[in-house]
Amino acid sequence: MSLLATSPVLRRERRPLSFWLLGAVFAAFVLFLYGPMFAIFVLSFQGPEGGLTFPMRGWSLHWFAQLWEGIGVIDIGAALRRSLLLGTVVMGLTVLFSLLAGLAYRKKLPGGTLLFYVVVASLIMPSIIVSLGVGLMFRLLDGGVKLWLEAHWPEALDTFTTTLGMFSSGLGAQLTWTLPFGLLIMFAVFNRFNPAYEEAARDLGATRWQTLRHVVLPLIGPSLVGIGMFGFTLSWDEIARSSQVMGDVNTLPLELQGLTTTVTTPVIYALGTVTTLVSFAVMGLTMVLMAVWRRRQGRR
Repeated sequence: MSLLATSPVLRRERRPLSFWLLGAVFAAFVLFLYGPMFAIFVLSFQGPEGGLTFPMRGWSLHWFAQLWEGIGVIDIGAALRRSLLLGTVVMGLTVLFSLLAGLAYRKKLPGGTLLFYVVVASLIMPSIIVSLGVGLMFRLLDGGVKLWLEAHWPEALDTFTTTLGMFSSGLGAQLTWTLPFGLLIMFAVFNRFNPAYEEAARDLGATRWQTLRHVVLPLIGPSLVGIGMFGFTLSWDEIARSSQVMGDVNTLPLELQGLTTTVTTPVIYALGTVTTLVSFAVMGLTMVLMAVWRRRQGRR
């Protein structure tokens, strides 16, 4: 046996079989995660004569131009703006309610265990069932509103259509999806939070509001930014819970789902590329906000 074969350095470089097996599993995971997205990204740059599959027939921005001009009667720009607006509202409410719930659960909350299971149950219920239930509830509400208007305000009955809408039933359905995640994140944050900081602030004469504003919120700020980003991205690509509750308008994912059955050109890939870039832009903006936040904290 040569000296090179018995060298301790060479023996340390040998990898066991389990290393390669786990590496293969991880490589398959990365392939299934990013492979489809990369294929759609590439195909969105098909030439004007290109189709929905490989091989590529030239490279161009033709399908992005088609997307900009519009896809039939569907106003993609309006759907994009609706999704951005709804996602922003969902993000804000998710952060607010998650923070308030996290603060409430720091102390003994009467009925807190039951309330926790009621909130988290939304995660294990099939999304389409939640959507159907919310839609049915608002249609029953429509019947009640019409009966009330008929009895007390007949003139308004002609103008009333439905209570179903993006910021009523649609917003509620999406919050059933984002709030449980926000609450679980806040639990993890406050379980690691050291109450000694609050006690020190109160010993120095700070009120509860001052302690919350100047001590607690700066410390948990990055987590709140993460909850906000989580809420936005969950709302941004939500389909199942939104399918029965949006009323007369559709969000971008619902329009995209409808296009998959009618559009047979790479313009749908161009739309997928644009929506993916928006998601990355939101993630990049969040990281910038967190970096600015940490820099400001470091200066204090």
